[in-house]
Order: sequence, then C-alpha cells, then structure tokens
Amino acid sequence: MQRSFLLLSTVLVLGLCHVFAAAAEDGGEAAGVLLLQDDFNRDETTPDKEEIGNGWTSNSVWRAKGQKQVDLVDGAMHVTRLPVADHGVAIFHDVAFQDGAVELKFKLGPGDDLGLDFVDRELKTVHAGHLCIARITLKGLTITDSKTGQMDLKIRERRLAGEKSAELTKLIQSKRANFPLKLEADKWYTLLVVVEGDVMRVSLDGKEVGEFQSEGMAHPTKRMITLAVNKSAWVDDVKVWKRK
Repeated sequence: MQRSFLLLSTVLVLGLCHVFAAAAEDGGEAAGVLLLQDDFNRDETTPDKEEIGNGWTSNSVWRAKGQKQVDLVDGAMHVTRLPVADHGVAIFHDVAFQDGAVELKFKLGPGDDLGLDFVDRELKTVHAGHLCIARITLKGLTITDSKTGQMDLKIRERRLAGEKSAELTKLIQSKRANFPLKLEADKWYTLLVVVEGDVMRVSLDGKEVGEFQSEGMAHPTKRMITLAVNKSAWVDDVKVWKRK
C-alpha cells in the first residue's frame, strides 16, 4: 500500500514538473496566468466596416471619422492610418495586472512603427492614462516611462506651452531609453515585453534587446494594453499574461 502511494506520488510530481516545464518553455519568462490570446483568425461580418472582435476596440470612430483603419486579413490584423485621421491608430483591449507580459508577432514596412502601450485610464495625473510604452521601428526600440515623463499632466502642460528649458528636456530624456535595431522590412518578428516591478524588458525572437528601469513602470494596475500605429503595421498571435 505504502509502495503504491509512493509510486503514485512520484508520478504526480513528475507530471506537475512536466506541466510547469512545458509552460515555462512555451511562455519563457512570460509564464503566468494567461489573460488574453488572439490569433485573429476570423472575418468581419461587414467587410467595409471596422470590426476587430474579441474585445478589441479602436479610436477610428473619433479620430478617423469612423472610417476603417483596422482590417482582418488572412488571419492577422493589418493597421493603416488613413489621411483623414488626426491621430495615430490606437487599438485597445482591457486587461488587469501589475506585473505581466505581452507577446505578439509583428511585421513592419519602411517608415512604420508599432507601440505597445500600457494604460490606466483611472489615473488622472497623466494624459489619457498613459503609463509606459515600448515602441519598435525597423531601426530601433524606445522604452518610455510615460507616467513620470512626458504624459504627466504638469510636464505635458509645460511642453504644450512651448517650454524648451534644459531642465525639462533633461527630465523627459531621463524617462526613456533607446536601443538600435536592424530589422528587415516585411518580415515577421516575435515581440515579448515583460513589465516586472519598475523594469521593462523587451525581447525579439527570444533575444533580449532592451531593458529600462523607471518608477512609472511599477504603477500598481495596468488596466489596458494599446497597440499604437502611426503609419502601418501587421500584428498577429497576441498573448497577455498576468504575473502579479
């Protein structure tokens, strides 16, 4: 009886180890509670209207006069800013975590960019709830603490008033870090952004390319992710994990 119990216990332990190992291998340092997974393998019910589905919304209604800027094509999301738009395209999805990770596949053309923005619209001390963002172009990565940098309402007011003091410039620059990249146009890459405490780490195709530490990263609740596109971008296979 005791021998059978020990054998069963060993099997259970090995099984759990296998599960945890598989999860770590699949998500790497992103492993945690999976909050969102979307492969965009669906079609709009009305092709000429923006209908992303699965909880996604965009700013096209008020920024592009309701015209379609987000299209589902061949199982991926294609984002194109229209000339009529008075702002870059922003695609939103609600999530809720303090520490977490976002993985997605993306493809950019010359002059394109893609931002992954973490947002808390309940925070009233920053413009539109912007907390921190990782922005990718073919030539580089920028990680920015928006909460204590340029999106802080007091700092933003100074910028909008036209202030160009050395002190303000230095402050804003201290809230971001730039990392050079040499990416190929029209090629798919896998992006992983991990926010843990006051640190954001960014990896491409499994290789870390940038890390930045700043107090705004540690905001206790990231309530939303936003995909921010100023020109055009392709996005697929989005996953969001909560680690804390």
